[in-house]
Amino acid sequence: MVEGGIVKPDRTEFSDCWKTTWKTPYIMRLALSAGIGGLLFGYDTGVISGALLYIREDFHEVEKKTWLQEVIVSMAVAGAIFGAAFGGWMNDRFGRKPSILVADILFFVGAIIMALAPAPWMIIVGRIFVGLGVGMASMTAPLYISEASPARIRGALVSTNGLLITGGQFLSYLINLAFTHAPGTWRWMLGVAGLPAVVQFFLMLSLPESPRWLYRRNKVEEARSILEKIYPENEVEAELTALKKSIEAEEADEQDIGDSFIAKLKGALGNVVVRRGLYAGVTVQVAQQFSGINTVMYYSPTIVQLAGFASNKTALALSLVTSGLNAVGSIVSMVFVDRYGRRRMMIISMFGIITCLVILSVVFFQAASHAPKISQIESTHFAANGTCPSYISAPNPTSWNCMSCLKADCGFCSNGENEYSPGACLAKTKDLENSCRGQHRTWFKEGCPSKFGFLAVVFLGLYIISFSPGMGTVPWIVNSEIYPLKYRGLGGGIAAVSNWVSNLIVSLTFLTLTKALGSSGTFLLFAGYCVIGLGFIYWFVPETKGLQFEEVEMMLKSGFKPSAFKSKS
Repeated sequence: MVEGGIVKPDRTEFSDCWKTTWKTPYIMRLALSAGIGGLLFGYDTGVISGALLYIREDFHEVEKKTWLQEVIVSMAVAGAIFGAAFGGWMNDRFGRKPSILVADILFFVGAIIMALAPAPWMIIVGRIFVGLGVGMASMTAPLYISEASPARIRGALVSTNGLLITGGQFLSYLINLAFTHAPGTWRWMLGVAGLPAVVQFFLMLSLPESPRWLYRRNKVEEARSILEKIYPENEVEAELTALKKSIEAEEADEQDIGDSFIAKLKGALGNVVVRRGLYAGVTVQVAQQFSGINTVMYYSPTIVQLAGFASNKTALALSLVTSGLNAVGSIVSMVFVDRYGRRRMMIISMFGIITCLVILSVVFFQAASHAPKISQIESTHFAANGTCPSYISAPNPTSWNCMSCLKADCGFCSNGENEYSPGACLAKTKDLENSCRGQHRTWFKEGCPSKFGFLAVVFLGLYIISFSPGMGTVPWIVNSEIYPLKYRGLGGGIAAVSNWVSNLIVSLTFLTLTKALGSSGTFLLFAGYCVIGLGFIYWFVPETKGLQFEEVEMMLKSGFKPSAFKSKS
């Protein structure tokens, strides 16, 4: 008998989730209310990608400075690092529910600051507030859902958090498109983010604390009353008995360790089960970020422009497609994660990601190689002093193409008759940009016109389809169920911090990498990271499908090895 009663792992399927929640809608109410934290997480990830296009137009210094664009994007990630670390401590000390409420307040304050920002520095301050809220929500929401879910459907319910993350991203692109022609475009895009935080705040006020956290705080009757709403009557006592045994074992250890944060951290790192859990939990979180997913989500419209689609609206529309595929992938994860298992889905996902990244690298290389040439006649067509200064002073200007022009921080004005024919390399000024467009030509400043652009968007979509069902949602599921109860908040916090630190590194360097290595080299670099990540997942991450929390502990205590390396005995 283990926590939650006797469960047959082979029957932990998506259909069980719907049957159970149909009979007990209270479970779905808990999951969806807490999962709005995932919606906030997703909305913030997606909205900045579109808002950045218009922030660049409103603030000239942002347009000119790549590092400032990276700081605006990544300061939310920096805030999330501290939010996740603080959230881990707060979850264990004050409970899951207060942590979600604090996250909502931080997110709302940040959204208002950004919407009213008179200068880039204030946008950055707002992004830090939002990041603190997102960091807390990112590790608290799946933890709360996991502890309020029967084990046989836990994976599917935690996947609802992943679905709401991708749903939030999709919603953000819809909002971005809706406000493309509204006065104050990016202010509306960023300010609307405060609404879901308000909704979740009031929903959570009516919901209980996690029953497992309550039981650990000796609030047994409160825990029982909640478990009676979640489990069938004949399983409640078994769940309480398992919780009692688990907590008694932890309290015996606690007498030797202590209960301060430092003592708990030392105890966690000295505990072989927690340590092995962290090997798995941190591995999947770092691998998720170094697959490059958030460069795609934060900079999706910019990447589409790098592929040769110059219009902001077109870039946002195509980004909406990739975001929609991300949401579809989350539904696929909900259907299959409890049927085929966490480990298998992540490994298959990584193979797909690596393949798509290598192909994207080839596509962008071909696009750069076949970029339109620069015509000296076209370049002097607009104004005597309008030609790109670097082009004029170049020792061999006849070798220049559109990519050479953009690398020199100039703009490319396409040929009036055929945008793939030689065009003009001009100084990047607003007057010349307007003059180019006034002659019904296309102005390129991020990428070049390319016949390969459509292929780039197609494989960007396939990359998302490969990522979302496996590496998109499963790392959060693994981290919600792989640590002992006493260390679950701390373990989840450490793993979430590793996720956000990796996210910060990737998002803070992406535009710089594309300048230094080109789009092709950058995607190939991410493919290399994914190969390393695949190796770590294969070696360190066990399968937890259908297992009770105590069974996971026992498996980690005995040690995990891939089946190919296990001894026959």
